[in-house]
Amino acid sequence: MEPGARILDFGCGSGRDTKYFLNRGYQVDAIDGSDKLVKLASEHTGITIKQTLFQDLNSDGMYDGIWACASILHLNQEALTDVFYKMGKAIVPKGILYVSFKYGTDELFRDGRYYIDMTEEKLKSFSFIEELYVVLEEWKSVDVRPGRDNESWLNIILQRKN
Repeated sequence: MEPGARILDFGCGSGRDTKYFLNRGYQVDAIDGSDKLVKLASEHTGITIKQTLFQDLNSDGMYDGIWACASILHLNQEALTDVFYKMGKAIVPKGILYVSFKYGTDELFRDGRYYIDMTEEKLKSFSFIEELYVVLEEWKSVDVRPGRDNESWLNIILQRKN
């Protein structure tokens, strides 16, 4: 996307990626469900971060792209399906959606939080993906955080149809 495009950082955490996008000339809205992270991200980025749950996204064609980096992996399958529809509605036709999940097939609670892992095959099992999006690219990456070199991520770039 060209600088000036409007991006939603969907589950912005500390605001690291939001700041990156702002520094490169994008218009950025950012949300997170955690009050603590919203405050931290607002301080880090210098913009107002909204405390909002993924399920409460209610925008219509407002964004050129949505960045959901390691965020929507905390939704169960039913909520994830709903949120994929809401993200599709929130981006413009041909808009871009980036999502990432831990690589695997597990659905479990870990450290008090729910996680849904994803593989290419599991993603294809969600019939709405082909209905709403074109998969532009998928790739695996290794977790670079210390002590996590056995963990991988599935990265997916989708484009909204029409």
